[in-house]
Amino acid sequence: MLPIDHRISRAQRLLEIIEEDAPFLARRVAELTPERQNQAKGYVAEIAAQTRTEIARLLEQRVAAEPDDTCPEPAD
Repeated sequence: MLPIDHRISRAQRLLEIIEEDAPFLARRVAELTPERQNQAKGYVAEIAAQTRTEIARLLEQRVAAEPDDTCPEPAD
């Protein structure tokens, strides 16, 4: 399994690609029927939402996995 930071980085990059591709997606689907355009755009929006959710989940996991330095050490 990939380290959590690598997984976060990959998910963030995917989201970045989706967001940067929005104008090009509009051009690619322009010749489709309005129904198909909406389906394609809806699918991309769904993937973007799932990716944002995954990033949030991974960030929470990373925070939970970090050691808690506020716990006092036991005395000798």
